[in-house]
Amino acid sequence: MHLEALVTWLFVGLAAGSLAGFLIRPGGYGWRADLLLGLGGSLVGTVIFHALALTPETGWLGMALVAFAGAASVIVGQRWWHTHA
Repeated sequence: MHLEALVTWLFVGLAAGSLAGFLIRPGGYGWRADLLLGLGGSLVGTVIFHALALTPETGWLGMALVAFAGAASVIVGQRWWHTHA
């Protein structure tokens, strides 16, 4: 993983976690947990897209969109699990 990809992954994961804390209804485990879920989700999204070979060289914006999609998916899943479990 290149330094640019790592920085993008970290930035987008933290941004997604932070936005989720504000935009998604309450029910999570707090701001810190949202940040960690955002980081984890962005890593999972990036790994899945690389494993499926769905990541052409789209640059910074493409990496950011993939990382954000993964982070948002994990955070929404956590919120759903927290309210239905």
